[in-house]
Amino acid sequence: MQKSNMPLTGRRTLYGLFLIVLMTLLAACSSLRLAYNNGDTLLYWWINGYIDLNADQKDWVKDDIDKLFQWHRKTQLQDYAQILQTAQRQLAAGPSQADLEADFDEIKKRTETLLLKAAPELAELARSLQPDQIAALERKFAANNAEFRKKNMRGDAETQQRFRFKKSMEQFELWFGNFTSEQEALIRKASDARPLNNEIWLDERMRRQKNILAAARKVQSEKLSKEATVTLIQGLIKDGFNRLENSERKAFFDSYEEANTKLVLTVIQLTTPAQKAHAQKRMQGWIDDFRSLAADQR
Repeated sequence: MQKSNMPLTGRRTLYGLFLIVLMTLLAACSSLRLAYNNGDTLLYWWINGYIDLNADQKDWVKDDIDKLFQWHRKTQLQDYAQILQTAQRQLAAGPSQADLEADFDEIKKRTETLLLKAAPELAELARSLQPDQIAALERKFAANNAEFRKKNMRGDAETQQRFRFKKSMEQFELWFGNFTSEQEALIRKASDARPLNNEIWLDERMRRQKNILAAARKVQSEKLSKEATVTLIQGLIKDGFNRLENSERKAFFDSYEEANTKLVLTVIQLTTPAQKAHAQKRMQGWIDDFRSLAADQR
């Protein structure tokens, strides 16, 4: 399959989508196996929605996605099962803040591994992009930002706090089932203790998007080689992971992460034995699914 030597676009295409699709389906599906087995198709259509793949790109992009899923199935899913087993043990014993921070670091490491693995395929996609596809990506980013403003920045601080709390509760209910009004009141208090500054989060989104678009145009204008494009994409990936540690906003990010961890701890400490059993059962179902998927080497 011929891959034309043109521009770059987004690491967040394969990156964001693969992780978002995988983890959203993990969170939303009672049958992870069904979701994962259709993940390659969903990833393809997600990418297509951002850049409108042309006829030349479609076949080899599908092939690249298929190979990435094969690698992921073979090398990563057993690790995911182990992460969930650790979470089960921590839930039974009562996790500490250090436990949750370590869990986050482990997930971050797995995510970075996935993105760096996909860098050569992203480079091929980047070099094949046409100017109209980069323009489509820019429009999609703008539409996403407008949606972010509409959902997260509407109304006063109280309205935004309430919306953020509602989103958090949807996730907690997925794991633990229903909560009492008394539990929700305490969770709301911990939720509101998190710093609220959606302008910062929007600005960070736009910063990443500008970097992606600048990289895309650089590949296009300079006709970068695959090796140079891979290096460029790897730099974008690493910048994304290092940003929280090396930003002028580090104090805000640190305080938010600490408060977020405390929120999760508050929820766990409030849960009843029945709610913890609900979470244990859900995690066990995902563990079983991960192991079944890993054993099915397609």
